[in-house]
Amino acid sequence: MTQAFSTLAEFRAQMTAQPGPSAADLAAAADHNGQLTKPPGALGRLEDLALWYRSWRGGDLAKITQPQIIVFAGNHGVAARGVSAFPAEVTEQMVLNFQHGGAAINQLADCASATLDVVPLALNTPTRDFTKAPAMDEAAFLEALNAGWQVVDPQADLLVVGEMGIANTTSAAALACALLGGEAAEWTGRGTGVDDEGLKIKTDVVAEGVALHAKAGDGLDILRCLGGREIAAMAGAMVRARSLRIPVILDGFICCAAALCLAHTVKGAMDHAVAGHLSAEGGHARLLQALDKEPLLTLGLRLGEASGAALAISVLKAAMACHAGMATFAQAGVSDG
Repeated sequence: MTQAFSTLAEFRAQMTAQPGPSAADLAAAADHNGQLTKPPGALGRLEDLALWYRSWRGGDLAKITQPQIIVFAGNHGVAARGVSAFPAEVTEQMVLNFQHGGAAINQLADCASATLDVVPLALNTPTRDFTKAPAMDEAAFLEALNAGWQVVDPQADLLVVGEMGIANTTSAAALACALLGGEAAEWTGRGTGVDDEGLKIKTDVVAEGVALHAKAGDGLDILRCLGGREIAAMAGAMVRARSLRIPVILDGFICCAAALCLAHTVKGAMDHAVAGHLSAEGGHARLLQALDKEPLLTLGLRLGEASGAALAISVLKAAMACHAGMATFAQAGVSDG
């Protein structure tokens, strides 16, 4: 696989050179929306979503026909500290389940008529325990960023990224705490369902990692030190999507932690994304607030795997179907008052 960039400096330069939304396409979308056979604002947030989507995709009355879901998988060195209710082997076992079509995300991808790509990342080589050293050296970090970048389909018209990785809620909590401040306990949740003793261990691990790496640098530096390969790959995929003007739906706590790292590296880096849902993981609401994202759904999910964002694909599809398919007052012969 040819690397898109060979240094972090190149990746940062790519981020700063990213395209933004088109003011002309936004204006055209707003004009069309104002002519549709409905009272102004009657479709609520669906109208805002349609305008946002067209500002990135351009074109005339674009519909969503080729959504892509990517699930990245990685293993974490801190899993050995007892921060999860499940052993690290479960990561690889779940990857096989994804590949054989047996997981929730397989069913949700089918419901959304989305392609699903599953990308395991060096599962036999966990990241380092971030309480002792940076989770990844620069070479491993770049490899993960590039893996995310490369798997995005240029023909996709919507991207959802998700993850699988035992102990990755610990990593996400550490990222959020390092970038947004506060106590480790405020960010650390039960994840896969650890008991009280496990939660204390997990909180202590987050606190130790943040104490060691909180001043490592910008969001990308923090991601290298406290993240996982799958979290870095999600970040790489989200940056690649923006370079292709592909809108993104964010999944839960872990995905949003990856997005936060990008937003703390370049202002406005996540303007091409909406939040798919509010998960049951305690810190997710605060993460969304920091990203200035209002979730489309609140269903109490805490599965990961891109499950909440996959469900939200149908909401965005509905917004675009109404925007593109409804008649205008003139076409329908209806008086607009």
